[in-house]
Amino acid sequence: MGTLTMMAAVAAGGAIGAIMRYSVSLVIGAGVFGISGPLATLVVNIVGSALMGFLASSISVGLVLPEAWRGFLAVGMIGALTTFSSFALDAGQLWQTKGIIMAGAYVLASVVLSLAAFGMAFLAVRYSGVWQ
Repeated sequence: MGTLTMMAAVAAGGAIGAIMRYSVSLVIGAGVFGISGPLATLVVNIVGSALMGFLASSISVGLVLPEAWRGFLAVGMIGALTTFSSFALDAGQLWQTKGIIMAGAYVLASVVLSLAAFGMAFLAVRYSGVWQ
């Protein structure tokens, strides 16, 4: 399959997934205790991970899906809905191929290092004086 065809499939799926993600934020509104951001993120992470699990399992048991459709659904639509679904897929694949210790290390490293990177970048900008 041509690279441009796959890029178009991923882009089309991504546009739909991004609209779905934004729509969840609109539907949830103010959310519980006025925290629509975290609640919307939680909802799309759970739904997106379930969708990714459904898709991966379906393919693993014999669903024949052309490469462009896999790109459209997994990388594009579900990936744009939530990148957490890709993280869940990677962790699940590690668990199946390398075992629970490797999967656990990946999950722990992903969460801890991502939060640490966020915190360091946040503090670096805050205390750099760049935006003052």
